[in-house]
Amino acid sequence: MGQYARSDIVLESNSLLRAVFFIPKNKERQVTVMRQAVTTVQYVFAGIGGFMGWFLGGLDGFLYALLMFVVIDYVTGLMAAFVQKKVSSEVGFKGICKKVAIFCLVGIGHVLDTQVIQNGSVLRTAVIFFYLSNEGISIIENVALIGLPVPKKLKEVLEQLHEEADEKKEDE
Repeated sequence: MGQYARSDIVLESNSLLRAVFFIPKNKERQVTVMRQAVTTVQYVFAGIGGFMGWFLGGLDGFLYALLMFVVIDYVTGLMAAFVQKKVSSEVGFKGICKKVAIFCLVGIGHVLDTQVIQNGSVLRTAVIFFYLSNEGISIIENVALIGLPVPKKLKEVLEQLHEEADEKKEDE
């Protein structure tokens, strides 16, 4: 390495990076390529967001509440696992899969409402209420595992919502 200066080595490594990642030497061209990449990513996210909005039936109060309950349930589940020293990546991944499946079922309910029944949003709403009550009860269980007292009235309301969601599910 005696005949090379430090700047030569840096230059050579930059050349390697350019070759691997197809980065042009011209600064203006680099900016253009980067802008195109950012624009492409924005289009991809906009497309995914548009599809999800259509598939789930838009972000109304019911879906927003379900989204919050799902996030809070996952966070309180992690907290309970930490408190009990039972943290497991396998259990965590399984939990994420279940949460994704909840939103898939909401989407299926919406598609059935709009494309098959073609009137209202009965199935979507029933699915949301069912999982709202499930997630709410799970949150209460997680909070109890952490050692926090649970308000009796809140527990009663969530259990009643769960019973009503079960009745709607059986009626259909």
